[in-house]
Amino acid sequence: MTPPENAKIMEWPTSTSWFDEEGILCSISKKAPRQTLEETRQSVEEFKKITGNKKVCMLADVTNSTETTKEVRDYAAEELPKMIKAIAMLSKSALGKMLANLFFSVKSQPYPVKMFTDEQEARTWLRKYL
Repeated sequence: MTPPENAKIMEWPTSTSWFDEEGILCSISKKAPRQTLEETRQSVEEFKKITGNKKVCMLADVTNSTETTKEVRDYAAEELPKMIKAIAMLSKSALGKMLANLFFSVKSQPYPVKMFTDEQEARTWLRKYL
């Protein structure tokens, strides 16, 4: 997954993100230190600004995701439903899949979530929610 040349790239502590031509928020996780709750709160506030407080569909490559604390997972589980219509997750690593599945199995979300290994399949699934 790579951003188109004309995309406005947003660098976050744990990911690189951009909106594609369909309005899908694409995100690639970085190998980064675990975020604190305060850092996560700041990221969520920035996220709300860039989306104009509107719910978005998200395509997230979680291959390099970092494990989070229970406190951060609980906060994200509370905030994500306010910002997300659906999430398609991609992972090329067993660890990335495990961490993503752990997060979404601990607390079920009120929006569709599905894991993929193929970007085109993920995009096709996600378009149903645009």
